[in-house]
Amino acid sequence: MRYPLLNRRGFTLIELLVVIAIIAILAGLMFPVLARARDRARTGACLSNGRQIGIAVRMYVDDNRDCWPVFQAYNTQQPHLGVEVVLLPYSKDRNIFRCPSDNGGPALDGTGYTTYHAAFGSSYRFTKGCFSIVNGLSRENDTLLDMPTRIVRDGSFVSPANTRIIRDEMMPWADPKVDTAGKYFYEGWYRQWHSRGATIIFADGHAEFVTSAQRFDEQYVSPEGVRSIDGYGAGYD
Repeated sequence: MRYPLLNRRGFTLIELLVVIAIIAILAGLMFPVLARARDRARTGACLSNGRQIGIAVRMYVDDNRDCWPVFQAYNTQQPHLGVEVVLLPYSKDRNIFRCPSDNGGPALDGTGYTTYHAAFGSSYRFTKGCFSIVNGLSRENDTLLDMPTRIVRDGSFVSPANTRIIRDEMMPWADPKVDTAGKYFYEGWYRQWHSRGATIIFADGHAEFVTSAQRFDEQYVSPEGVRSIDGYGAGYD
């Protein structure tokens, strides 16, 4: 017995276009969700780095008669200099000084480096006002600091839990589109890392992911309690 052939009509062009359009709409809805999920994951990893760095700082201070490390920041010299190098016996891993969202910045253009960590050994900026300064030794951006020697001791912090010692280099409130008054940035420096905030490490060793400029401004940037809003860009931060 012969059976009739089943109707095998394929999709029409219109039907295919409708399916493609639906897929495109769904993808458009999913991509922002996935991007936010990636950002949250990087935020979590960055904050974990901050907590480990905070512990390393506290261990160093406890082992060195309550004296804080000598300030060294953003050096390209070899062998590399930096607070992160001094902390290595306690941190055990240079990679905790790499923010997962560190994608460099315009200041690195033409240098061959794509991240601050690769260029300087750290994605995180050290607060100058909170570390010991040794004239003839302390450097920043490969330049010796012409500042009086000052040894910072643990007991000199008036509010360790609110004193910022280390932070993400890039902060979203420093975006020139947001910071129209030029309070936090200088020309040709900024690039977005985290979309919502920045990891901040405090003198008592704890770390926070700070999401507002107001919270940032209220923090201290010196053991004596100079506020960030007063000391930012004035030789403290």
